[in-house]
Amino acid sequence: MRHSLTLLFFTSSLAFANPSPIPANPVQQLKPELAQVIAADAQLEILAEGFRWAEGPVAEPKTGDILFSDVPENKVWRWNTKDGLTLYLSPSGHTGVVDEPSSGEGANGLIFNQNNQLVLAQHGDRRLAVLTSIDTKGPVYQSLATSYQGKLFNSPNDLVQHSNGSYLFTDPPYGLKDADNSKQKQQSFNGVYWLKGTDVTVVTEKLTRPNGLALSPDEQWLYVANSDPQAAQWWKYPLAADGTAGEGQLFFDATAWVNSKPGLPDGLKVLPSGHLLATGPGGVLVFNAKGEHLGTIQTGVAAANVALSLDKQYLYITASSYLLRIKLKTAV
Repeated sequence: MRHSLTLLFFTSSLAFANPSPIPANPVQQLKPELAQVIAADAQLEILAEGFRWAEGPVAEPKTGDILFSDVPENKVWRWNTKDGLTLYLSPSGHTGVVDEPSSGEGANGLIFNQNNQLVLAQHGDRRLAVLTSIDTKGPVYQSLATSYQGKLFNSPNDLVQHSNGSYLFTDPPYGLKDADNSKQKQQSFNGVYWLKGTDVTVVTEKLTRPNGLALSPDEQWLYVANSDPQAAQWWKYPLAADGTAGEGQLFFDATAWVNSKPGLPDGLKVLPSGHLLATGPGGVLVFNAKGEHLGTIQTGVAAANVALSLDKQYLYITASSYLLRIKLKTAV
């Protein structure tokens, strides 16, 4: 069911009528090192709610505003402390450029590139695209990549930009109506790709559901989440100076938690300290670079993705129907 704009803003009376599933004490500390990242008494703020599936948050470089996707609704929203929630892009990722039956889903992952342009992983259009303008008819997008070896991507999901200007992105089948069984699926695998200029190469085709991804601070490692309930894992891939990727190494396996905690490995970010903030079973899992699980920011519902504020003092979390925020330690 679609939610009207009025339902997207919670009120104190609604909060009493429908108790929030968001935990009052969300920080679960497993190791003392977690205190380097977040205080034990840090609280989650509900900034907006009522979305069908909130995803892909990112801080806008010039304003610090948070943009994020509502994937099934084919929209991108904007949030800031002054204006609250406003609609930014519609359509966001299903614009009709692919002439075939589609699930109609919009953009998922969002980033700003080195030119401060918004780049979108567009599910419905099966491409990476950059927002070039917004005119009276709506947003205008330009394709960056649509295919590999002459075959359309499945549904690009998340992306990062390397300091050399290239893009790395994941391509699971979530945007296809019947996923792996879709008649529109042209790729024989669900890949992680590297876009260098107009050249697309494969980082790996071994992951069943590649999803969120992030680079280590020194860009020597690419972390990739696999959102398969049968293999709920994070992997890391060495990146060489010549632009090639090495064999993947298992970073952490959370498969045993899938049946008891909400969520799967999805979006992630890496702090300058090397700590990972990764959505997964239970909320946002915090790891150090050794792959040790330090603790979890429990969200109470399935967490999809995360973004850092420009000053890195806050972590924004898209979790099911919510946009959330929590304070981090400023020294990260």
